[in-house]
Amino acid sequence: MAGKATAVITTPITTALLRGAIELEPTDRGVLPHRLPAWARREYVDPQLEMAESQSSGMRLVFRTDATVVELVTIPTKRAYVGVPPRPDGVYDVLVDGVLVAQGTAVGGDVLTLDMATGETSFTRGEPTTVRFELPGAAKTVEIWLPHDETTELVALRTDSPVEPVPATGPVWLHHGSSISHGSNATHPTATWPALVAAATGVQLVNLGYSGSAYLQPFIARTIRDTPADLISLKLGINIVNSDALRMRAFTPAVHGFLDTIRDGHPATPLLVISPLLAPIHESTPGPTAPNLANGALTFTATGDPADVPAGKLTLRTIRAELARIVAQRAASDPNLHHLDGRTLYGDPDTPTHPLPDALHPDHPTHALIAHRFTTTAFAPKGPFAQPT
Repeated sequence: MAGKATAVITTPITTALLRGAIELEPTDRGVLPHRLPAWARREYVDPQLEMAESQSSGMRLVFRTDATVVELVTIPTKRAYVGVPPRPDGVYDVLVDGVLVAQGTAVGGDVLTLDMATGETSFTRGEPTTVRFELPGAAKTVEIWLPHDETTELVALRTDSPVEPVPATGPVWLHHGSSISHGSNATHPTATWPALVAAATGVQLVNLGYSGSAYLQPFIARTIRDTPADLISLKLGINIVNSDALRMRAFTPAVHGFLDTIRDGHPATPLLVISPLLAPIHESTPGPTAPNLANGALTFTATGDPADVPAGKLTLRTIRAELARIVAQRAASDPNLHHLDGRTLYGDPDTPTHPLPDALHPDHPTHALIAHRFTTTAFAPKGPFAQPT
């Protein structure tokens, strides 16, 4: 929905307008929102995490205005996978007073080309593009949710009437996880399962789900420790199996260390540990996970040997059992620490009606299913995130 700029007021994009970001990095073209702080990005240089943390999952511009024209000038980063059909453009969702009223896409921008067979990447720098929305008149609260699966450099916010920040209300929910939490296969940003939960419960979402990059890294624990939050959830385990990153002897102390660091900054905050959702390829077969590009469609397969499990190789079943044991052990002295079996959100009974299209990630309707179950479980009257009436 690109078009010629007609707005007359340009408002600087600052943290007063942007929610869901850890920090804003000034660039030569505008500002780049991040979901990890600069010190963490310097500490751990990894192309996958660099791409994932800069993608805008959970980020939204929120402001009050009576403008009828809103234009957002951005530089999206498109991902192109060698041998795979082009990905759809990322979607911008516009909410007016909490109701989705418009969507748009930004064509062009930068292009990151990835070869999953060789691991090689290349980057092509592009030009800014304008996404234009025409909205109803009268004073209103506008939310522009940025594409959850694209890096989005913000250049300018233009309107035909002044805008002002809106104070955030409701508790802050910080969620950490992998690609499912990031929003893989959701069709637009307010349809990822964490965004749907936030809409249903009125919490302020900070989504630290990083596609392919949730490895119990200490710097992620420190980021969570240092970020204000009223509710914290951690979906742990699947990426460790995907990459065959740890054995059981290392996994257990890594989980304890991750929780210890978070508790240094949030000693009494409700903290919910979620074990992996069902993924049949890895229930009893260890990683690593390998991409399969047969027939031009990306799917995944498990390449480990189940015979290695007794020696400490991890599967989703062994991780679930160990996470349950760890949380039960720690909860004896930490009453605000809770556990949720991920199969409560997506399990064996769901596979006939909600199969995983690529054998690993839920599709758009399944995000809604997961969100509904998380909301009715975690936010139930006696759930770990129960809110005062």
